[in-house]
Amino acid sequence: MPDPVAPAVVLSDEQRAQLVAWSRRATSANGLAVRSRIVLAAADGLSTSAVARKLDVHVATARRWRARFVEQGLDGLLDEPRPGRPRTVRDEQVEAVITTTLETAPKDATHWSTRSLAAELGLSQSAVSRIWRAFGLQPHRQDSWKLSKDPLFIDKVHDVVGLYLNPPEAAVVLCVDEKSQIQALDRTAPIFPMMPGTPVRASHDYKRAGTSSLYAALDIATGTVIGSLHARHRAIEFKKFLATIDREVPAEYDVHVVLDNASTHKTPAVKRWLTAHPRFVLHFTPTSSSWLNLVERWFGELTTKKLRRGTHRSVRELNADIRAWINTWNDNPRPYVWTKTADQILESIARYCTRINDSRH
Repeated sequence: MPDPVAPAVVLSDEQRAQLVAWSRRATSANGLAVRSRIVLAAADGLSTSAVARKLDVHVATARRWRARFVEQGLDGLLDEPRPGRPRTVRDEQVEAVITTTLETAPKDATHWSTRSLAAELGLSQSAVSRIWRAFGLQPHRQDSWKLSKDPLFIDKVHDVVGLYLNPPEAAVVLCVDEKSQIQALDRTAPIFPMMPGTPVRASHDYKRAGTSSLYAALDIATGTVIGSLHARHRAIEFKKFLATIDREVPAEYDVHVVLDNASTHKTPAVKRWLTAHPRFVLHFTPTSSSWLNLVERWFGELTTKKLRRGTHRSVRELNADIRAWINTWNDNPRPYVWTKTADQILESIARYCTRINDSRH
């Protein structure tokens, strides 16, 4: 039964639609959302105390906003003007900043800056900056993306991810790839060490001393790495690396190898070697999908922790440094744990394709 003193709430279709829209603003205007839900519940015939229980608010709160709506309508739910400096940027100007940022570019640049857009629209730079922050706009940033065109993309994703999440028994799963053309670089001047308030300083130019290519196989179960360094990265070097893996992995285990579609992995000589070693099973990742190979994550750590800021006067010195780093890694290996299923990955890609298609770019 409704409260005998509670005023009845009757909504027009327009009022109900507006209240429903406000009730969904859970983050940007939570207070307005709660008030809208109070009125909607009251319009459904609930008593004030029932509304309070349903929405977990105080009875006085439910009574106040119910009465305010009956007296003043939708306007009664809005915040009253507060003391302080009035707004200097109108809604139309905010809209102009957003649409101009998203839909146009300046004549002399690929994207707007706060200064150029402020000059274009007659606003202050700080106003443009505040609007950009409020709406999450960052014209200076650009991300990259690439979608695989492999006709067997779905099957290969299921195959590789299935190995990660449910590896076969009595088998070793290895993620294999080569990091080619690793340069031995030496700075042209001494590197100044870090000091309080000053980072490490190195000259911007360097001397090249040659290149090396690293083949690596990451065991997904243990995190250990089998590595082999070569001067080149042809099919013959890849076949030698397969022989290295064959020696390293105990004979009682099958060997499942995750690798990309490089031509050096499919030559007749490699196929003959695989035929002679039937315990090896290759699982190819889709084209343009290096993110699916876990050894790429390990290559990233090698680059950031050793190669990017390392100095090497010769290829011999570079190779020795890489071998030492691999040995240190294997002393305390850290496996990478794959968590997403193939279906989750494919659903995520589908959502992304839908989003970029809907953007009309």
